[in-house]
Amino acid sequence: MTLNRRDFLKVVGGASSLALAGCAAQAPAVSSGSAAEIMPKTGRRVVVVGGGYGGTIAAKYVRMMDKSIEVVLIERNDHFVSCPFSNLYLGGLLPDLSSLTIKYDKLIANHGIKFVQAEVTGIDPAAHVVITDKGRLKYDRLIISPGIDFRTEEIKGYDAKTPEIMPHAWKAGPQTVLLRKQLEAMKDGGTVVISVPLAPFRCPPGPYERASMIAWYLKHNKPNSKVIILDANPDLVSKGALFRKGWDMHYKNIIDYRKAAKVTEIDVGKKAVLIEGLDEVRGDVVNLIPPQRAADIAVKADLVGDDKRWCPIDANTFESKKHKDIHVIGDASIAGAMPKSGYSANSEAKVCATNVVRLMNGQPVMSLSGINTCYSYIAKGEAISVAAVYAVKDGAIIAVPNSGGVSPADWSQAKTEAIYAESWLKNILTEMSS
Repeated sequence: MTLNRRDFLKVVGGASSLALAGCAAQAPAVSSGSAAEIMPKTGRRVVVVGGGYGGTIAAKYVRMMDKSIEVVLIERNDHFVSCPFSNLYLGGLLPDLSSLTIKYDKLIANHGIKFVQAEVTGIDPAAHVVITDKGRLKYDRLIISPGIDFRTEEIKGYDAKTPEIMPHAWKAGPQTVLLRKQLEAMKDGGTVVISVPLAPFRCPPGPYERASMIAWYLKHNKPNSKVIILDANPDLVSKGALFRKGWDMHYKNIIDYRKAAKVTEIDVGKKAVLIEGLDEVRGDVVNLIPPQRAADIAVKADLVGDDKRWCPIDANTFESKKHKDIHVIGDASIAGAMPKSGYSANSEAKVCATNVVRLMNGQPVMSLSGINTCYSYIAKGEAISVAAVYAVKDGAIIAVPNSGGVSPADWSQAKTEAIYAESWLKNILTEMSS
């Protein structure tokens, strides 16, 4: 079932390569003096690492607010694919990933952003230098939106080959395609096992939407099959009552949800997972989503906290509490009540960019005003959502009381929410790419 490069490129519609910033293991850090300078620094410069939901917006907004600041965006690929909505591909509601894929050409041209396609291999905070596999870049301020990596060492039996047998598909791209191929190959009457890690993790409602979409696919293509959700958390992390209602409406006898079921060991050969090392659950397809942390580059640059997981930041500027003049946004940061989501990263990027410009111009910083909206599909043409507004109180990001909420419990807006969801995706991808 290993997916080769040629097969994947066909799925995304002929794109040349694909991965998210921070999604793969980074090369070991190197001394900033051991690499040639890619682009001599002649004026004020902000370097942005990562071309996803956070990085593209941060680069764009710094340039929009102050054209005198040079902005260099570093990303390992020439395009980006969205994790949000990739579950629809697994459910058979999208034919491929092309509608989730953006290029950077218009963004670069429209805003005068300089683009470096390279792998970031290290950061030298003292020297204000980013090291890549193509050379080094000096900066005045650095914004990184590196995404996540996995704490696979916490799962006994997990090795480098495991994702090819038990794909996580938690970084949109080849893993997503591999999981869909496994679903298509599974016999009718088979079992799909989804392992959900302890929170916090990227996209809190994501595993439950994925279960819904896979159940939709099975219901209409392999009706004798079922989905078992092994959730390490004591209950559904997000929109629990709404997901349960949707499952009762659409997927009775298909979805089997089991809470407080933490997977600690696996047997790849048997396609089995062990809950707390005791109860064994086997699946014909196993979607093993490991526990998560900030991407490797954040760990290597000493931007994470003492537990080596997430990056502590100032709540208004997103400046690292570990290293001056480095700002961390998106999934990798500890952003208080703001969830690790694409829309959160977008909102954080705008606040961060505003305050980076203000700091570089000797102006007082502005207090954060953040927002998040997250749509989750339950079935074809039916979705639910959660929304909230965020502010800073006593140095921490909180949800503003009575500022948001979830979809109506009577399901009266489910079809409308699905339309809103499609519009949200088109608008945010357009904002990122132009």
